[in-house]
Amino acid sequence: METTLLLEKEAVENLLPQKFPFVMVDKMFSYTETSLVSGFKIESDNIFSNNNTFLEAGLIEHMAQSVALHTGYQFFLKNEIAPTGYIGSIKEIEIKRLPKINDTIQSTVTILQEFAGITLVDIVTTLNNEEIANGQMKTVLAK
Repeated sequence: METTLLLEKEAVENLLPQKFPFVMVDKMFSYTETSLVSGFKIESDNIFSNNNTFLEAGLIEHMAQSVALHTGYQFFLKNEIAPTGYIGSIKEIEIKRLPKINDTIQSTVTILQEFAGITLVDIVTTLNNEEIANGQMKTVLAK
């Protein structure tokens, strides 16, 4: 069952364990049990920006927080509090281009496998419909 919606910054931040200034996701465009599309507008005061460029660490953190948003929303739908999650591993991250201040990036998270609090995902990040990064992450929920 797919739910297409648009969650803005405040609603998204309530679903993430990260808090300002460390939040790197500010929109949720769509959600299914096995996927999510998130967005983020890069502001000039972002802690991962330097010389008008959003750094690699920020891009990877955006990707990880997109996975966390999927988990947070999943628990929200069950009226449960989401446990804290951690990046278990990052595999095959390819960064083709770094976005700039005021750019809005979008990431598509696809759940490849989920078992016992461990989730393997594929993530593709785009800017103006051009792929700028992709990779796989494994996340682990705290018990």
